[in-house]
Amino acid sequence: MKILDLVKARYSVRKYLPNPVEKSKLDYIMECVRLAPSAVNFQPWRFAVVTESGKIAGIKAAYPREWMASVPCIIVACADHSVSWHRPSDGKDHADVDVAIAVEHLCLAAAEVGLGTCWVCNFNVPLCREALGLPDNLEPVALVPVGYAAESVIPEKKRKPMDEILLKI
Repeated sequence: MKILDLVKARYSVRKYLPNPVEKSKLDYIMECVRLAPSAVNFQPWRFAVVTESGKIAGIKAAYPREWMASVPCIIVACADHSVSWHRPSDGKDHADVDVAIAVEHLCLAAAEVGLGTCWVCNFNVPLCREALGLPDNLEPVALVPVGYAAESVIPEKKRKPMDEILLKI
């Protein structure tokens, strides 16, 4: 599949089948994540692939939405700001940028193997941290539910036209 076709096919899934995700597919997705680029190749990320029901329940408590009820897997993307690259001119920490790049690799890889995902950033970080027993140096940045979409209709993507996103310089 061409990358443009894959990008068009990927969307935020908010209704999942309860079917478990095969380990081979999760391994493939995480290999794609591992190969993601990062500033100065510091790779300031850690990922928790959560499939155990007790831990999933703890993460769902940090984002209690009805559509999450049947999600069989949640991947938690974490940033380690202590090892991320900081731009010398202004000190900007690139951990969140690096994690975002890796999460997009995750989402595209999942779409390629027939799985749905959804970025979740509006969650209770302390509850998530507690559910996973994360050390202080790791900040949960995004929850990514992963599973088989319960609906096969790809929703229309509403995107700005090209002339609204290109700067005229």
